[in-house]
Amino acid sequence: GLGACLADDMGLGKTITFLALLLQQRAEGRLTRPVLLVCPTSVVDNWQHEAMRFTPDLRVLIHHGAGRVARADAVAFASEVERYDLVVTTYSLLPRDIETLASVAWGGVALDEAQNIKTAATKQSRAARRLHAPMRVALTGTPVENRLAEFWSIMDFLNGGYLGSHKRFHERFANAIERGHDADAARRLQTLIRPF
Repeated sequence: GLGACLADDMGLGKTITFLALLLQQRAEGRLTRPVLLVCPTSVVDNWQHEAMRFTPDLRVLIHHGAGRVARADAVAFASEVERYDLVVTTYSLLPRDIETLASVAWGGVALDEAQNIKTAATKQSRAARRLHAPMRVALTGTPVENRLAEFWSIMDFLNGGYLGSHKRFHERFANAIERGHDADAARRLQTLIRPF
């Protein structure tokens, strides 16, 4: 029931690891609902290719482009996705199609290149937090690019409220670590996030 962040450098197999997890869950009977994967438009084809190559038994739907089920028809979309294990969409469509996407009871939601939600107030970050699923996964090579607030945004998607409110996180950790170079605050934060 806790969200996980797979933070590895590019090329170390985050895609394959996630696909293998889905295949394992399906084999164990734990994957009974489709999983939504949100990724940059530039890697949609890569996800489709990798799924076909490494997990050909997974049924994959690409929800992108003109051929996608109309966003105004949430009932048709929900019916369509039931036939698939993995539904791949993009960050650019996430805020546009959020009403349709949020109407589905997903088995899981994963964000590839999760740094795309590093700014908590953006439309795509707010839309990602509206999605409901018992399993949440973030895949990223850069969970923190510039400031700790970026990591808070990813963790808030994964485990809402775990690190406290945005304001409380700044008071307790971000300011102390980034401005005050507080080693004790850094250790406390590491202790909190290590399991994920």
